[in-house]
This record gives sequence, structure tokens and C-alpha cells, in this order.
Amino acid sequence: MDDDSILTTLKILIIGESGVGKSSLLLRFTDDTFDPELPATIGVDFKVKTITVDGNRAKLAIWDTAGQERFRTLTPSYYRGAQGVILVYDVSNRSTFTKLDIWLNELETYSTRTEIIKMLVGNKKDKEDRRDVSVEEGTKFARKHSMLFIEASAKTRDGVQCAFEELVEKIIQTPGLWEVDDYKGITVSETRSSNGRCGGYCFI
Repeated sequence: MDDDSILTTLKILIIGESGVGKSSLLLRFTDDTFDPELPATIGVDFKVKTITVDGNRAKLAIWDTAGQERFRTLTPSYYRGAQGVILVYDVSNRSTFTKLDIWLNELETYSTRTEIIKMLVGNKKDKEDRRDVSVEEGTKFARKHSMLFIEASAKTRDGVQCAFEELVEKIIQTPGLWEVDDYKGITVSETRSSNGRCGGYCFI
């Protein structure tokens, strides 16, 4: 299928503390692979994937950033122009959850779009025996900050595809985020309510 059938190109960010599995989520989504020995991201990783959501094809430019403080010099340009962000924490590591406010503050500081769609992902849900953050806590935090929410596991695939699809669906439902003059003639397919469609906890 050629690029003429693509509705829009979206810039998606993945942010969160080092070690929460940001790169693993990206690799699972784009290449359907999982590497338990994946090294920490240095600077920024970048991948492109085209998906179809509710009959609309969108090309995603997904940016994966290092969680370590020493790479923060990239921050302003990294956030510029993004329509969606996936904020990741590790359900088996409470400190990655308590630091979410810091990442949200950074997003508000550098984001150039006031309507940017946010998806909170509690990764590593396969580590149920080591769970340190409850589903209820994740839900409460997401509601408080008007975010979509789902728990996922890059290791088992659970929830990964859903997280990206729900985020893209919500962006497409917010035309001011992505429409430019070239797309005025395009009618977005009728979108249905996504609540529970993937068995997640998605809401805004």
C-alpha cells in the first residue's frame, strides 16, 4: 500500500525512568521481539511503524529516550511537535511510579501542544509475584492527570499493541492535534468507543 492512503504521520514519545522497559515496549510493538539483555538506551532511539486504527492508517514516528539524567540535554527538541506520549513505569518498582510527576512536569514544560494525548503504561505486569504498585494506584494516577491507562508486559506481549492503538485512536479523535491543510478533505472513519475494547483500563 502506498503512502497516499496514510491519513497522517504522528510523533509519539516514550518516557519514564531508566529500566522500566521503554525500549522493550518499543521493540515488542515494532518488531515483535523481546531481549531480556537489552542495553540501556543512550540518547534517543527512533523507529517508524504504520498501523491501521478504526480504518485510518497512520505512520508513527516513535521516539524512545534514555531515562538517565545525563542525557537530558536532548529534552526540548525531543518533545517538540509530539502528538502523543507513553509514560512508562515498572509495576514491580515503586520508585519508578513515584517519579511520574517529575516526567509529567517535564512534559508540560517542553511540550509544544496543549492537547497532547497521554497514555500511562504499567509495564512488567508479568512480575505479579513482585508487584509493588497496584492496578488501583495506576488507575487513580491516570484519572487525576487525564491520561489513558493500561498495564502491559513487553515480555509476554500483553497490552503492548493495545497501548499504542488506543493512543493513536485518541489522537485521531482530536483533529486539532494532527490535521493540516492537506488533510481537510479527509473524513476520519467513524470511531467507536474504545472503552474495554482491549480489556485494558482505558479512559481520559
